[in-house]
Amino acid sequence: MTATRIDRGSTATTTIYSVGGDLVFERTFDAPRELVWQAFTDPERVPLWWGPRGTTTTVVEMDVRPGGRWRYISHASDREDVTFFGEYLAVDPPNGFSWTFMFEVEGMDPQGGPETFVLEDVDGRTKVTSTGHMGSPEAIDGALATGMVGGAIETWDRLEALLAEG
Repeated sequence: MTATRIDRGSTATTTIYSVGGDLVFERTFDAPRELVWQAFTDPERVPLWWGPRGTTTTVVEMDVRPGGRWRYISHASDREDVTFFGEYLAVDPPNGFSWTFMFEVEGMDPQGGPETFVLEDVDGRTKVTSTGHMGSPEAIDGALATGMVGGAIETWDRLEALLAEG
């Protein structure tokens, strides 16, 4: 599989998109896997890091089990709210999970697809690999053009700061 690395701002985050239509983010956090797992699956912790700087997130629904639904609403002063939602497809604490990752922006049909998170213990640190199936290289190019990558990197920067607090 041919892949292209794209660096966008943060030296701690690597973004890769492949010809096969997958968008991959990788980052190693200086925190134990159980703490990273908690940050991803605790509805009280998610709003502390989800979204780029300047946004707030409301967790409306979060049922972390296969078949369970999730829904977050991202708020920002410079745009309409964005709703993210989906269903958990697989949950394997603390190794990872997969879900459908969908989002709604006013004026567009819902967008998204399946996404898998793998949490690997690397000498007491945690490598997180997120693989989102975008469907095609053209869909990835469209997502990259929206600034999605910058927002994702800022989100993971916020997660890094939260994890540093313990």
